[in-house]
Amino acid sequence: MEIIVRNNNVEKALRLMKRKMKKNGMMEELRERQHYMKPSEKRREAKKRGIARRKKEQRIAENNR
Repeated sequence: MEIIVRNNNVEKALRLMKRKMKKNGMMEELRERQHYMKPSEKRREAKKRGIARRKKEQRIAENNR
């Protein structure tokens, strides 16, 4: 990944870098690697994320009716 700093605007380059990292999933991977998570904890977290995602989708569908 390459980020170009233009006009010495480092803040803008950092924002761009963070956006690119988030888009390709690097930020989430970095957070996951900070500490070890047991497989059972991973499954529990994945299930919680799935439930939250479904609730959000239902809420959006209700608002679009």
